[in-house]
Amino acid sequence: MSRSKQNGYTNGETTNSSPMNVYEKFNDINTLIFDVDGVFTNSDILITENGDLLRSMSTQDGLAIKKAMKQGFNVAIITKGNSKGVVSRLEGLHVLDIYSAVDDKLEVFNSYCKKKNVTPAQCLYMGDDLSDLTVLKEVLVASCPNDAVVEVINACDYISPYKGGKGCVRDVIERVLRLNNKW
Repeated sequence: MSRSKQNGYTNGETTNSSPMNVYEKFNDINTLIFDVDGVFTNSDILITENGDLLRSMSTQDGLAIKKAMKQGFNVAIITKGNSKGVVSRLEGLHVLDIYSAVDDKLEVFNSYCKKKNVTPAQCLYMGDDLSDLTVLKEVLVASCPNDAVVEVINACDYISPYKGGKGCVRDVIERVLRLNNKW
């Protein structure tokens, strides 16, 4: 059972606003910001005998990222992780704003908003763990995969019906783009 169902929420429901209110907020979004581990990935790390760390990502999430950027949305990644493979994958999708090995996500988020001349009221952030809470509390739409930690689920406006690494990024991007007639 997903944590969201354990807390009384079904997949795709919201915690702090009604679904209609969240979908109305999606219309104001022009900037999509994501954590990596637990969002693009399922949080599992495979360790090879050589000590290499391996993660997997959904190609459907990648397609949605490319489509959002093609439609003029800002896309950024803010992660505490520091994986060359992850950065390479995201660069391969032409994501230009990748912040890895971040200690203070809120500081990076504020700098990014200033750099792009956007306000938090134009941003959607998707995260899954405690280190994401500071940014989730600042953005117009706080979102998470359905297997995020309880504290994150309770802070989010939108809970994807998908788990991290299993389509939650595609889900939220597709919803935003469809509601803006850009899918």
